[in-house]
Amino acid sequence: MKINLAATKTNLFKVKKNLELSREGFELLDEKRRILMNELTTIVHIAESLQHDVNDALKQAYELMDKTIVLSGRKKIEELALAVNIKSTIFLSQKKVMGVNIPVIDLKVSENPPYYSPHDVAFLVDESILKFKEVLKLITKLAEKKISLLRLAKEVQKTIRKVNALEKVHIPNFRENLKFINDRLDEESREAFSMSKLIKKRIKS
Repeated sequence: MKINLAATKTNLFKVKKNLELSREGFELLDEKRRILMNELTTIVHIAESLQHDVNDALKQAYELMDKTIVLSGRKKIEELALAVNIKSTIFLSQKKVMGVNIPVIDLKVSENPPYYSPHDVAFLVDESILKFKEVLKLITKLAEKKISLLRLAKEVQKTIRKVNALEKVHIPNFRENLKFINDRLDEESREAFSMSKLIKKRIKS
């Protein structure tokens, strides 16, 4: 690579400083990458587990609802559904992981049972309500983890690009510049020494 840099002590100091800063930046970013990757791996496992739980809970909830409809009739269930007054509110906040905003989602379910007279109402109706409330809470947790995954993955990609740029481009360039300047300064020093000896020899003669 052609180096367009004057071989001066000022440039030598600048290159040494830049090389030192690049190495420090590389170490910090590499540590950040490792921490983010660990966090990402942990959340992946949690999200996979939650996805499995959501799938199972949904399957159980719909199977229970099918049994309830068979037992009580669709019209009866539709009437009872209109009487159920359950409100859900989502509260959003954030926490930071290595500068990345990670969402924290809290679900608050407010209700005021009983919604209907228990007379002539199958117990499976209450079981179905409880099961779907469980599903809602699991979906909220899963959403939190999936958003976290997207944000962390994006930050990991950015950090890896910076680490690679420092490791494969900037640090090697600074090392090459440093060697070039050192070599030129050493050469100039030897030439100056030789010239000094020659001048002294001529003066003596």
